[in-house]
Amino acid sequence: MKEILFEKPFLKKREKYLLRPFFTNLDKSVYGILFLPPEVAGALCSRASRSSHDLRVVFLNEFLKPFLDKKANYNKSLSNFIKFLNKNSIYEIFHNQRARDFYIKWLAQYGDDSISQMAGTYLIFSSLSQIAIKHIENQRIGIAPIEKSSRFVNFYKKIKNRFPYFIPPEILKMKLYSLYKNTLDEIFNSYKFLYDNYFEYLKKNYPKEKDIVLKTKTLDVVRLLLPTSTLSQVSLFGNGQAFEYLILRSRKHYLSEIRWLAKRSFEELRFIIPSFLRRINKKRSLDYQKYLGERIIREKEALKNLKLEKANFKISDKVSLIEYDKDGENKVIAALVYFQSKLPYEKILEKIRKISYNKKEEILKKIIYDRKFRWYKVPRAFENVYLRFEIITNIGAWRDLQRHRMQTQHHQAFTIYNGYEIPEEIKLIGFEDKFKEAINKIENLYKKVEKKDEIVAQYCVSFSHNIRFMQFQNLRQFFWESELRTIPQGHRDYRKIEQIKAKIVKEIYPLIGKYLLVNFDDYFFSRRSIEKNISKKEEELKNINY
Repeated sequence: MKEILFEKPFLKKREKYLLRPFFTNLDKSVYGILFLPPEVAGALCSRASRSSHDLRVVFLNEFLKPFLDKKANYNKSLSNFIKFLNKNSIYEIFHNQRARDFYIKWLAQYGDDSISQMAGTYLIFSSLSQIAIKHIENQRIGIAPIEKSSRFVNFYKKIKNRFPYFIPPEILKMKLYSLYKNTLDEIFNSYKFLYDNYFEYLKKNYPKEKDIVLKTKTLDVVRLLLPTSTLSQVSLFGNGQAFEYLILRSRKHYLSEIRWLAKRSFEELRFIIPSFLRRINKKRSLDYQKYLGERIIREKEALKNLKLEKANFKISDKVSLIEYDKDGENKVIAALVYFQSKLPYEKILEKIRKISYNKKEEILKKIIYDRKFRWYKVPRAFENVYLRFEIITNIGAWRDLQRHRMQTQHHQAFTIYNGYEIPEEIKLIGFEDKFKEAINKIENLYKKVEKKDEIVAQYCVSFSHNIRFMQFQNLRQFFWESELRTIPQGHRDYRKIEQIKAKIVKEIYPLIGKYLLVNFDDYFFSRRSIEKNISKKEEELKNINY
């Protein structure tokens, strides 16, 4: 597969000289970061997630040029450092025979995986579809991803005269290229049309607001029209073990895009951590890659054997609690006092079950009464109780909730059969039919592709389409997620999901639920906690019962 569509940085000779030492390449869409202090690399990845520019250009303009100014501190030191790096190859600087031999012996030969967790690096993908990005982000441990935000960056800018969407090679083999391309072009044209019109509406009705506030609100709304084939940047920080596993689970994947990301990851990481990747081409590793890659085929076969109905069954509520521990509060309280006790846990639990409600409340008050803010984490004792939720919400909102990787999450494939959500703000400005028209077109494309390959058809779904997923989380994880995702700055869609979950938990666990620091208010403008100048119609919109 060729290089995925991306905007190659236009760099002058001097700029290439300045940038060359800090990246594994300057002209490809996948690259590693070199020689940057952790603070700089982390800030750069975060800053680039809210910029429309390539990460390397962001580094040049914001993190490099200002400090090469003659008046800047350390100007000479930085200039000399860049000069040194340009004169010496990456291989010469990185190569330390003792370190490399150590990893060859203890990791590649003896399989001591713990030592591959002791070093990490950065890998940047300038251009991957949402399907591929979610594949990466479903790997929970060892990798920290941050992708370009659809809430802060618009996606209607054309690259090489084309909107930023991925065309799977599989589509070409299906002879559906023209239909696919025409449909996606129309979707992005509608995205731009709705962006322009809603932004103008907000400017007219909120003349005192800053453009950045209005822009964010606009993107919050129209992002639901983006397709899952939308190309975006994702920056990864990971340890050696995690990157090895990413390549292993991607190399024989069903989708060619994901096989490509494995190939390019291997190529770029060899410049930085070659000894961590030495096992990848061994026979045992190749067998493992085949096992991981073919799993999706085996899942499809298993589903056929069950003869389940295809689709159109919907859970009645957006959030359903399908499993919880009825003895949960007693177990948490028993665990809270366990550390200071000399009795076995079962004896403590037996005692807690017998004491009165008021005494239990008194224990909780003494231990967590002074918890003032959500970042005051509840004690580890809360990890003794688990909840299982099944949730159905639009893909746009799910993308944010998926980021809570320490819990167990399972999501179904991207499909059109769970329905879709039209933003109430789009209805407010009278463009509901325009939105529906765009969705009907992408659904028609989905059905055509699905007839040939339902896995590839996942590229033909919009963020507005609903996805069904499960969360299996302990109470400590629940506290963290629900409190974080209901702050005023959060998106309205996932705030509603977490508010519903919080109400359920407060009902089943009244003793513990009262310590939840969940914000149950609603805000027309996310990213703000104070409302101004809300019209009567928008006041009604705020109070819509989700």
